Amino acid sequence: ITTMVTAQFSSVYGAVIGVVLEAPAYHLVLEGLLIVWIVYLIAFSRSYRSSSKPDELTRGEEEELIRDWQPEPLVRVGNDEEVLQTRIVSGAIGPYAQVDGKKCLNLASLNFLGLLGNKEIENAATKSLSKYGVGSCGPRGFYGTFDVHLELEKQLAEFMNTEEAILYAYNFPSIASAIPAYSKRGDIIFVDEGVCFAIQKGLQASRSVVRRFRHNDMEDLEKLLKQQQLEDERNPKKARVTRRFMVVEGLYMNYGDICPLPQLIELKYKYKVRLFIDETVSFGVLGACGRGVTEHFVGQVNGMKDVDLISASLETSVASVGGFCCGTSYVIDHQVSSVFLWLSLYLLSLFTHSFVCLFVYSIRICLSDYLLACLFCPFPFSLPACLFF
Repeated sequence: ITTMVTAQFSSVYGAVIGVVLEAPAYHLVLEGLLIVWIVYLIAFSRSYRSSSKPDELTRGEEEELIRDWQPEPLVRVGNDEEVLQTRIVSGAIGPYAQVDGKKCLNLASLNFLGLLGNKEIENAATKSLSKYGVGSCGPRGFYGTFDVHLELEKQLAEFMNTEEAILYAYNFPSIASAIPAYSKRGDIIFVDEGVCFAIQKGLQASRSVVRRFRHNDMEDLEKLLKQQQLEDERNPKKARVTRRFMVVEGLYMNYGDICPLPQLIELKYKYKVRLFIDETVSFGVLGACGRGVTEHFVGQVNGMKDVDLISASLETSVASVGGFCCGTSYVIDHQVSSVFLWLSLYLLSLFTHSFVCLFVYSIRICLSDYLLACLFCPFPFSLPACLFF
């Protein structure tokens, strides 16, 4: 065995020597210099460490440095004219506002229907405040659910002709939390590029794949849907576990135009996607009774049956605070299980305020429709159906 090992070693050694002899001379010189340099670095290199310790400052020197130090301002301002001048509003907000002691016409309010300042509504809110106090002081899932919450959710669901509704303390998280409650990582969302900031934050929180189409451009949207359909055909296994959503606004906050709901619903059924609509601005504005874009296109769409989820605001037309989502019981129950544990609600009196605003608004609109009908029809046989919401 020893003889065999020696023979193999000799053959390998001879082969190495042969390769070295056949190599060009400049290769051998370069490799020799590299070997010498490596040996030098290993054997003779030193770590350069300062042997002298830094001089320690005396107490007086430290105080002098601290006294002379001037921090830079967080915001550089060139002159006093660049400083933002805060305008002070005093008194209640209405068609006119008292700003810096001057009576000004209010063109910046979201009080679209002028319900803010209505005495009947204010009296109802004051009465509710005396009964319930200021707030719930806890999340809905534990001990923060009151009868007035459930009553308003019931009335909103009936008013919107849906099975259930869920309330939010503020409108912003209504759609911002509804999107990630349903759409997760790996799902696909087709969204208008002109959506509001709340929807944008909801898209980020969902961590889904976002496909943006040009504003109100249904041809561009269908192009994206067709591309996704081809991808699903190439990978049917992934397509079976991927959910697809369309998210739009009823009345776009950034543009002021209405979404083409009939075409959206047509594409929804054609390509099998779920449709979410944010009615922050359109609730109380569009439709005969203010139910939003689904009522605005009555006769062309089948109402809420064609929409999977609607988010709306109580902070605009209803002149209150908060928001809500509504839809089928299956959809809302899933949303409740996703957000109910951390959802704390605001002033209980504002729920009564919201309900009375909703009631007064509905009666005003429906009675005005009824009076208009009387002008053109001498013998009206029934009041509008939306009066009995």
